[in-house]
Amino acid sequence: MERKIRIVMAKPGLDGHDRGIKVLASSYRDAGMEVIYLGLRQTPEMIVSAALQEDADVIALSSLNNAHNTIFKNVLDLMKEKGLNDVLLVGGGIIPKKDIENLEQQGVGKLFGPGTPVQTTIDFITDWVHSNRR
Repeated sequence: MERKIRIVMAKPGLDGHDRGIKVLASSYRDAGMEVIYLGLRQTPEMIVSAALQEDADVIALSSLNNAHNTIFKNVLDLMKEKGLNDVLLVGGGIIPKKDIENLEQQGVGKLFGPGTPVQTTIDFITDWVHSNRR
């Protein structure tokens, strides 16, 4: 039997708006993924540590506090430092298009903006994991 996709989800930084990520977590569970939701105010170190401990396929972050450039870069750096080169980093939130392009060039797998259909994110994650599963 094939292992479920494991996804660590978190709200990094001081952002307290968690309704969207909770909706996604529930949708991902309904789609058959194993969701580890870390909650609010997570540091990059806490997120990457959880991904290591949980043998995650994916890290998903929600950023609505304009700290996306720093947070995603710090998570990417820690992922590289810890050897998580085969883990997908995705995210969403209110992120300007130029920042999305820059972060994706740095190694973020995909960033989704407001209004993205949930199924689009599920399809992206599922396709990536099935193509890159270790």
